[in-house]
Amino acid sequence: MYSFLISLVVLILGYIFYSRIIEHVFRPSGAPTPAMTKADGVDYVPMPAWKIFMIQFLNIAGTGPIFGAIMGAKFGPSSFLWIVLGSIFAGAVHDYFSGMLSLRHGGYTMPDIIGHYFGKIIRTIMLVFSMVLLLLVGAVFVYSPAQILGDLVPFGSNLSGYLNMDPQSTAIMLWVIIVFLYYIIATLLPIDKIIGKIYPLFAFALLFMAAGLCVGLFIKWPSIPEFWDGLQNRGPEVGLKNQPIFPCLFITIACGAISGFHSTQSPLMARCVKDEKYGRPIFYGAMITEGIVALIWAAVSSYFFFDGGMQEVGAPNGSAPMVVNYVSKSWLGVVGGILAILGVVAAPITSGDTAFRSARVIMADFFHLSQKKKMNRLYIAIPLFALATLLLWYNVADEDGFNVIWRYFGWANQALACFTLWTATDYLSRKYGYAKLLDPEKVVATPKRPYYLLTMIPACFMTAVCVTYIFVAEIGFNISNDYIPYIGVATFVLSFVLHYIIRGKRTW
Repeated sequence: MYSFLISLVVLILGYIFYSRIIEHVFRPSGAPTPAMTKADGVDYVPMPAWKIFMIQFLNIAGTGPIFGAIMGAKFGPSSFLWIVLGSIFAGAVHDYFSGMLSLRHGGYTMPDIIGHYFGKIIRTIMLVFSMVLLLLVGAVFVYSPAQILGDLVPFGSNLSGYLNMDPQSTAIMLWVIIVFLYYIIATLLPIDKIIGKIYPLFAFALLFMAAGLCVGLFIKWPSIPEFWDGLQNRGPEVGLKNQPIFPCLFITIACGAISGFHSTQSPLMARCVKDEKYGRPIFYGAMITEGIVALIWAAVSSYFFFDGGMQEVGAPNGSAPMVVNYVSKSWLGVVGGILAILGVVAAPITSGDTAFRSARVIMADFFHLSQKKKMNRLYIAIPLFALATLLLWYNVADEDGFNVIWRYFGWANQALACFTLWTATDYLSRKYGYAKLLDPEKVVATPKRPYYLLTMIPACFMTAVCVTYIFVAEIGFNISNDYIPYIGVATFVLSFVLHYIIRGKRTW
């Protein structure tokens, strides 16, 4: 528990001190924001900063900081280390720059921002990449809450005979339809009609759950693995085999440390921010808050897996949904358990619908199609939901469909984080005079300092994670784990060197 306590304190200190360094480097201005200059009553809608923070936190959370942390806890105390360092130096920096760059570029979405710095071809590639990722998120976050709801409220058993399905599968399918219909409505309505009104309440439920579990941890003070017990992979003890800490831990725990999906959500909230000074608490702060939630669940899961917690709550197995269900009911009581489950169900649903909303906004920006008219929203939304329906059909029809989609989503998610961090690096290179500009006068007023390293180092690291993972994972080349150190180090060094080579030759 001392490792957990140290990690919790460091996360809080990271927000207090490191976030101010990042804010100082970016230099927020008092210029009017897109929420004020482009207000359209649909996507560009000014909202209070506290409400935007709660929505941003809920949007980026999903089940990632919960299910990812539970699965990542099987690696041992290394999971604590990654959540802390990843959140402070990579994830929160990633989220801050994706939100603030959107503010500085008129509410642009990430494909347009990346294209602004790397050209039209890269813009088109990132458009396709982002759309695939968002559709995967939408499909995953329709199915996962439907599974939980199907267990909690297994209605529709009288239809199981007609559908030639067992009662539980029937209930899940009906919940899939209900959740999917909600996604369609929430994607098309103005952001302040549903998202702005009820999402802060769901965020409160998720935070209440985390706070209750944190209190439970301090009361029980379980004997969980500590840093000084060793950072080796403890997975074989709890059924995690042949998964090296690097790179698998860094893919497994994504939303609790760094996630490319967040860069698709930050621009949605950037379109609602009234002043750039709120960027630090909204974007950096929401990621640190998510890191705290992930840290709490990692500690709870460590107790569950390594100190008899599974036996205490009477859980039959160690799957992530089972851990959430049994721990919430056992530790938080009836009311607390209901709120906890509500938070776990609401989190993926809210991330799923904002994934589709982000997809609609990205396509609208690409085709320069105003979203003020309902028909324009429908033109884009109908094809998106048609493609999502095909993914859902595969997800439900194939019993392993969810796992396959999740594995591809995990890699694509972190790959998008790499693109976002490299874009932030390019932005800082220009801002602080390290880029070779056609017009040198653009950087005369800015001191020449290597601030780009604040984003470049995590960019190199995440590039190494993604490249290594695709080499060793089953969905990739599936080569021997013996080559991991060589691939990881070589990728990090190569990406570091290539940045300097390419930056020295390019002009803007």
